[in-house]
Amino acid sequence: MLERDPVKILIVDDRQDNLMSIGSILERENYSIVHATSGRAALKILLKEYDFSLILMDVMMPDMNGFETASLIYERDKLKEIPIIFITAHNYEEESIYKGYRVGAVDFIYKPINPELLRIKVGLFVELYRKTQSLIAQEQKLLRMNASLQKEVEERENSEMKVRELNSQLIKSNVHLTAVNEELDRFAFAASHDLQEPLRKIRVFSDLILSKKGKDEDVEKYMVKITNAAARMQQLVNDLLRFSRHALQGGDFVVTDLNTVVKEAMTELEMKIQATNAVIRIDALPSIPVIPVLMRQVFFNLLSNAIKFKRKELPPEVHIYAESSPEKYQVFVKDNGIGIDSQYLEDIFSVFKRLHSYHEIEGSGIGLSICKKIMDQHNGTITATSVADVGSTFILSLPERFNA
Repeated sequence: MLERDPVKILIVDDRQDNLMSIGSILERENYSIVHATSGRAALKILLKEYDFSLILMDVMMPDMNGFETASLIYERDKLKEIPIIFITAHNYEEESIYKGYRVGAVDFIYKPINPELLRIKVGLFVELYRKTQSLIAQEQKLLRMNASLQKEVEERENSEMKVRELNSQLIKSNVHLTAVNEELDRFAFAASHDLQEPLRKIRVFSDLILSKKGKDEDVEKYMVKITNAAARMQQLVNDLLRFSRHALQGGDFVVTDLNTVVKEAMTELEMKIQATNAVIRIDALPSIPVIPVLMRQVFFNLLSNAIKFKRKELPPEVHIYAESSPEKYQVFVKDNGIGIDSQYLEDIFSVFKRLHSYHEIEGSGIGLSICKKIMDQHNGTITATSVADVGSTFILSLPERFNA
């Protein structure tokens, strides 16, 4: 099986002791390690070999630094999919970190290296590599099936109807397999992203209980909060499992008051709203056919982002209102946050698209991609307008009636 093939990792560092140290940390994982003592040496290796699943590269190297090397690596199409983790002894300012991400870095590891952290991060990318290999194997299997079917077509020229049926089944299988793989990816991302909030509440209120020993009234209040957060986490798991099956039917849609949906999302964000003194103003919203639990997730993600990406000197302000037009409704979520550069407005709905370093603002960068997927399920759209340092407006367009 492809999963058993050795995983190749390229380590680039101008110091032999660093190469040996990193190699010894990863030795027990049975990776196939290749060393390069300079950026030029790495480029020379990559001219002949491009089946690496990960590159670990020192930033500060003589002659050609890590950033310059990464930029040259990604000029070749065959190498663009190889993730690069930069290893550095410097805690760079935001601009330098952004430069690293801009040339293609997926992460930074700081010296002195924490061996366990290095193993965990490398392990994550190895899993992604193995998953990719599994998908390639499935694609090759489908190609072999296609070749077999094509041969059968040639041998059975008199069975045209049968041939058409087999080709139709193959096309459907390809489409279905692609859709299932995409849904599985989104499910994994959604689970890691959206379960953070209830888990954080459970952790916070558990700490408060420990600090309030003997005060039964406070303990009871915090226990209620913990129970509610756990219930939301359980609901999210169930809903995400259902969401991942790619089997939402028209029966899942019910006429729902969006005012109620927004208020439920605000309840989940109660702590963040209080902590930031956020002001959320809701005008009258329509009652339309939606999947309530998924639409609540859309508003939860948009409100959470409005609070997260606030301007430092101002408390968050959010205005939610609606407009109607023939056969559809538009719901606007307008904030006064840091805004988004117009050149990135199309990219923000892509999975893992982050416009800020994770050192600056927490999050994995998939909340808006989840919103887009949910809007697709509703035969709707989500778009955005924004002005940097003024704020952003997200526009949800939903049909007046759902057509399954």
